[in-house]
Amino acid sequence: MNSSAPSGLTGRIDEPPGRLLHDEVLAPQFRFEVEHLLASYVAVEKVLALEYQRMGLLTADQAAAVAVGLDSAAPAALSADPVANLSDLAFALERHVEAALAEPLPLWHVDRSRNDLQATAQLLFARQEVVGVAQALLGLWASLHRRAGEHTTSPMPGYTHFQAAQVITPGFHLAAFSGHVLHTLRRLLSTYDAIDACPLGAGAMAGQDLPWDRDRMARLLGFRAAQPHALTAVASRRWVLEVTAELSLFGAETSRFVTDLIAWGGSDLGFLDLPDELSGISSAMPQKKNFPILERIRGRSAHLGAFHTDALLGQRNTPYANLVEVSKEAGAHLYTAIDATRSLLRLLTAVVDNLRFRTERMLAACEREFLGGFALANLLTLREGVPWRRAQVLAGRYVVAAAATGRAPRDTDPELLAATTAAEGYRLADPATLLREAFDVHAGLAARRTTGSTRPSAVTDLLATQALDHDELRAQWARRAAADRAAVEETDRLLGLVPAGAGHGIG
Repeated sequence: MNSSAPSGLTGRIDEPPGRLLHDEVLAPQFRFEVEHLLASYVAVEKVLALEYQRMGLLTADQAAAVAVGLDSAAPAALSADPVANLSDLAFALERHVEAALAEPLPLWHVDRSRNDLQATAQLLFARQEVVGVAQALLGLWASLHRRAGEHTTSPMPGYTHFQAAQVITPGFHLAAFSGHVLHTLRRLLSTYDAIDACPLGAGAMAGQDLPWDRDRMARLLGFRAAQPHALTAVASRRWVLEVTAELSLFGAETSRFVTDLIAWGGSDLGFLDLPDELSGISSAMPQKKNFPILERIRGRSAHLGAFHTDALLGQRNTPYANLVEVSKEAGAHLYTAIDATRSLLRLLTAVVDNLRFRTERMLAACEREFLGGFALANLLTLREGVPWRRAQVLAGRYVVAAAATGRAPRDTDPELLAATTAAEGYRLADPATLLREAFDVHAGLAARRTTGSTRPSAVTDLLATQALDHDELRAQWARRAAADRAAVEETDRLLGLVPAGAGHGIG
């Protein structure tokens, strides 16, 4: 074999990866995996060592020696070397352990493939990252829930078709967003459970020759079960699509809520303010206080959709088999998507924690607009017997006529309303009371009777229900995180790396 060949790793090719392939592809991939996936590779290799021990191919002492060697594989001890390890982390880890062993172990790594090892390491990492995103979402929900509860009685205009429409409150609006966060947590939990199947033991694509206990290996890695189909285990990266899809959906909905914050923070409305440390200035216009952090959040939410599309396009039109195109390239931005999501959540939580609603401006905006037009039409029908559609028409005519005189909505004109309805033959018994009730801003909040409405007590009830949902979801996510930790502890205990009785085991 050529002296520069990758000694001991292949008999199929005579030359190591070229400089171009190493620099452009293998070395960057190696650095990424060492930084983010090394712990997952080590966890997988420890479980494999336990299986070799169970099958009688390694003694307990030999399996423990392998585990000790794995634990000594710090990032600084591993490097991408085209000759020594083909610039591949799995090979680098194997060589590192071999060098640490007191004697060679010929049976170690028999009947093994990188395909299922890499698929398992990637999925382990992704599951941990999804748990991290869930924890950040739980934190955002807590901030939204607290701020919503503080503003259930602060009137502000709600908008439809970019026009002031009805009286709402910041609490009502934030409760909608906190409900969306809970919805995302539920969907992510479903995604987590759906991908909770371990690829290990699938081999290259068709299964393995030795009697590997795939269910035991899955449990020792914190998975619910083994992936039942060997080809699916190594060929499918559907879980990448499912995770990025959920992040993309969250980003799209978040963008819409942040768009409202941007509008509310504009100088025309001025409904909210942020502290100076979360604000910006204009380099040319000294009178301006900008909120670029909101633009950053909305901008980063767009990346999440792009990352999902990237993963989707990377997998389509590929054969259903283990491919670098799918396993590496198509998932290249999975971590970037997760990292962008975490950044977005940190920024958004800081915004919610520090939002200050300018209640006097919100109330003034409500009092400038005839937001009680719908209520007036209802009252004309319910109190005065005017048919509903005619009541709508007459309420609209009153609003147009009153606005033309320059009247504020609360500066009611009972005679104008009476004349408007009398023109169509409807005599009102008490137009003054109708107008007073319809255009009283605070009464407009209390008038809503249905669950889920802007009525302060209804918002409070909704927030209480959300709190129960949140507690259940938090417990569900905590159980999954605890199962992963228990699996790591149990593996180390079985290998003799921790004293018997330490940890809680996996059941």
